[in-house]
Amino acid sequence: MKACPFCNIENSKIILTNDLATAIYDNHPVTPGHSLIVPKRHIALFFEATREEQMAMLDLLAGMRELLLNPPQPPFDKVASLSVPDAFNIGINDGAAAGQTVLHLHIHLIPRYAGDTADQRGGVRWIMPEKAPYWKKK
Repeated sequence: MKACPFCNIENSKIILTNDLATAIYDNHPVTPGHSLIVPKRHIALFFEATREEQMAMLDLLAGMRELLLNPPQPPFDKVASLSVPDAFNIGINDGAAAGQTVLHLHIHLIPRYAGDTADQRGGVRWIMPEKAPYWKKK
């Protein structure tokens, strides 16, 4: 069985951390700065996390957003080379039917940049492309 990629994260990959969770960059980013917030305890689903773990993850989610919006300057710059995002998508694939492929809970923080797609309306609705452009349906 393949080892869980989020159970033993290398220190060099950690951007932010607290007692219960860690923030890292996604190894397969959708956009520059795409980050993951991961609980330290191996659990698969968001609703398996304790309230304390959920809050720890949300604290790091906010912290990563702040770092991406206000990158530190060199030489303290794990994020300084990134463009400042215009907005964010936040997502959790909670179970196999929702598209979860790594069975260790993680929250995606996906920076969005003006013009990064032809039509940004609909955001997360594009997981069901035929239902996404609801504004076009009459």
